[in-house]
Amino acid sequence: MYNLEEDRIIEEIKKLSAKRVLLQLPEGLKAEASRLVNLLEEKTDASIFVSGQACWGACDLPIDEARTLDANLIVHFGHAPFHKPDFPILYVETRYECDITPFIQKNLETFKKFKKVALVASVQHLHQIPILQKILEKEGLEVTIPKGLGRSFYDGQILGCEPSGPKLLERDVDAYLSIANQFHTLAITLSTEKPVLLLDPVHEQVKDLQPLKEQIIRKRFAVIEKAKQANSFGILVSLKSGQLNTVVAENLKKKITDKDKEAIIITMKEFQPDELLNFGNIDVFVITACPRVAIEDQPRYGKPVLTLKELFVVLGELSWEDNLKQGFITAPYGAK
Repeated sequence: MYNLEEDRIIEEIKKLSAKRVLLQLPEGLKAEASRLVNLLEEKTDASIFVSGQACWGACDLPIDEARTLDANLIVHFGHAPFHKPDFPILYVETRYECDITPFIQKNLETFKKFKKVALVASVQHLHQIPILQKILEKEGLEVTIPKGLGRSFYDGQILGCEPSGPKLLERDVDAYLSIANQFHTLAITLSTEKPVLLLDPVHEQVKDLQPLKEQIIRKRFAVIEKAKQANSFGILVSLKSGQLNTVVAENLKKKITDKDKEAIIITMKEFQPDELLNFGNIDVFVITACPRVAIEDQPRYGKPVLTLKELFVVLGELSWEDNLKQGFITAPYGAK
């Protein structure tokens, strides 16, 4: 059901006369690796390598790995461009190809509860937004597509780290309809006070994430309250190509030390709780990379892990209420 665009990959390899190519697949597509390698080596003169490292998004390109291998091209599956690396990248967005009309029609009464809606989708489902839009407008709903702001490459695209475009429409719509998975849809849900419905064509489910949002907010409030008692902070800087935020980290360190608290900057390629245990004198970690590390992975760390804006709450520069209103799923700007 996912379009891996094999013909386009073959064409691009031949066009570049690439001798070595590194494939990067998300976890759910790594089972396709053997088939892709066999096909591409049969159809081209290139040697094909597969990155075995975890892939969390287009912010996580294996550029250092490709250079070590002396590769000429990275083929990245599952995401749209996120930043502008100094290396040839072919993005295969892996669109999910199916007719979603029956799925939409089946759940039409649920959508018709709203008069004005914003439609968003993860990159795999962007091409299905016009189908949903046409059906809803035929039923008399007013439909808006958010502009591609922040790190979004397309209009209507949602990311797991910062829903800038959808957030700007908050006053103008009654609800958001998200053709995506739970991970991407949760980013909007945590950043707006308006209803958000997840439309999952893969599993043919419509889900309201409000109960999950309330559960997460309660846990984040507890984490922040605990962090207010801290005296030492570890500011985590990712060395991944699209998450490197050294300037942000240095600014945060100054903010913390200005409050007469201790802070150090810790750099890592992959954040591992076991390795951070060695920093036993650190009370709280602050993430300057993907904010979802703090949200989803908090139980693994044993110590509070804060997002950028949650740190501002701890330092007294932002109220908890304003943090919720503004939406605390926001990736720090400054990544290359």
